[in-house]
Amino acid sequence: MRSLLLLVLISICWADHQSDNYTLYHDRVIHIQAENGPRLLVEAEQAKVFSHRGGNVTLPCKFYRDPTAFGSGTHKIRIKWTKLTSDYLKEVDVFVSMGYHKKTYGGYQGRVFLKGGNDNDASLVITDLTLEDYGRYKCEVIEGLEDDTAVVALDLQGVVFPYFPRLGRYNLNFHEAQQVCLDQDAVIASFDQLYDAWRGGLDWCNAGWLSDGSVQYPITKPREPCGGQNTVPGVRNYGFWDKDKSRYDVFCFTSNFNGRFYYLIHPTKLTYDEAVQACLNDGAQIAKVGQIFAAWKLLGYDRCDAGWLADGSVRYPISRPRRRCSPTEAAVRFVGFPDKKHKLYGVYCFRAYN
Repeated sequence: MRSLLLLVLISICWADHQSDNYTLYHDRVIHIQAENGPRLLVEAEQAKVFSHRGGNVTLPCKFYRDPTAFGSGTHKIRIKWTKLTSDYLKEVDVFVSMGYHKKTYGGYQGRVFLKGGNDNDASLVITDLTLEDYGRYKCEVIEGLEDDTAVVALDLQGVVFPYFPRLGRYNLNFHEAQQVCLDQDAVIASFDQLYDAWRGGLDWCNAGWLSDGSVQYPITKPREPCGGQNTVPGVRNYGFWDKDKSRYDVFCFTSNFNGRFYYLIHPTKLTYDEAVQACLNDGAQIAKVGQIFAAWKLLGYDRCDAGWLADGSVRYPISRPRRRCSPTEAAVRFVGFPDKKHKLYGVYCFRAYN
């Protein structure tokens, strides 16, 4: 009996000793994690935000600092926003803030500022959004030797459309492709924009340039002339080609516009030059290809009258398919690039709002 009691006492003491050791060890692990963990943490509450051309948007970014690591604040906090590019080694400066000193860069001047909702808010507000603002942005916060970053994607509501000039298909190098999109109130589309358009049903068998310098095309209905009938639907990738010498079509992207797109009611059909003048006489300009696509896709514009556009093409937008007017699908129908002297068509105009 005495031996059994001694054994129980030894077991209790051993258990208490082990319990104390575990508590000390466990506390020490937590303490080490606190010492070696991040003293400055930057987070974006949303990985992606959505807006449209002409709108305003807030790119969310907040930072959390360990006050015991920085003392009473002898280091000034530096907040820097940059835009990431398809070349991951290059970034475009957007905005820098350090104390009372602030600097805005390039086309963002006069359009960006920190939201400043509270002391740890590094969110950036961008106003009067442009097509070029689309993309991924990096928020970087620096204090002393500590820094951390977060990335936010800015997506724009809009429409992707394929484009080729009067000369015909596969006549644009990369730089010319960029310019023709700008000429049509658009920008060259990114892969993500083309991919989203493909998911939305875009099917086009001609390969076109994208903003990263790749050449691709979207196929929803596989067929022999477009990669083969037995292939799976998807975005076909030709790879990266010489931007100066290689020639393809292009995929452009445009978004909401601030103005009125309309078909001009006129007593007679018009030549191209007469169409340009008729819009001017109506206080407008002849519309661009990007504007007819934006009106069709974003506003549901529907008109079964073929009309001249600024690039010399003739098109008409159909949102409600019907006999004699794109019976099988909603689309911007392409008539072609007719002789500009032919009096066979009306005209689409665009009047910008001030």
